[in-house]
Amino acid sequence: MDHLTNETTIEHGGIPIVDFAHWTDDAPLEHKQMIASQLIRACQSIGFVYIINHLIPPETIQEAFDWSQKLFALKQEDKLLAPHPPGHAVHRGYSWPGLEKVSNSMGDEDDSGLVDKLRQVEDFKESYEIGSDAYPDQPNVWLPEHVLPGYRAFMTDFYWRSWANAKMILKAMAIGLGTPDGDEDFFLRFHTGHENQLRLLHYPPLEAKRIEEGAVTRMDAHSDWGSITMLFQDECGGLQ
Repeated sequence: MDHLTNETTIEHGGIPIVDFAHWTDDAPLEHKQMIASQLIRACQSIGFVYIINHLIPPETIQEAFDWSQKLFALKQEDKLLAPHPPGHAVHRGYSWPGLEKVSNSMGDEDDSGLVDKLRQVEDFKESYEIGSDAYPDQPNVWLPEHVLPGYRAFMTDFYWRSWANAKMILKAMAIGLGTPDGDEDFFLRFHTGHENQLRLLHYPPLEAKRIEEGAVTRMDAHSDWGSITMLFQDECGGLQ
């Protein structure tokens, strides 16, 4: 039998691990408070946290990586059938290497000189961004079904599974931060699930010399713009 404790496990590299196995809708409040306090301590002290025993089974996450691998293995002309729209307003569809450039560094977003310098070096990655089909401000750009049959159906389901996971985390954050009257739904009133973004990322093989010489980069340090970022990691290691 496993036991719930208020101790946070520290993973190799110093990143805390928080176990959500005992977090259920009908769990006693003291159990939720214990998990929530671990989560908040990790966020306040490190800024990153590994969450285990959450709502998405490992086999579903592996299936998502399998679909991602199939996507990026397509011929370039097939991937370009769902191109990222021009400009910076809509973030949906396929972005090819060199299209996007992370141009802000942690805490230095207003340093125009630094931003200009960062923009001179290409980000060597490709991505595909997905959102809610019911969010007109960010319309999805899907591949034709015949190009990758089943991809749209799976990723739509995975998007909403991820949102369910995010809701659980937001509830824990509300309890851990001591919102008025212990309202665990406090943050959910500011999130509908439609404004989220599911992003598949692929870093193609690249000669180390090109990075060492500063010719290209993968993605510079930056601040994400959402409330939280959930990162599903494969066996490659690193934060991405």
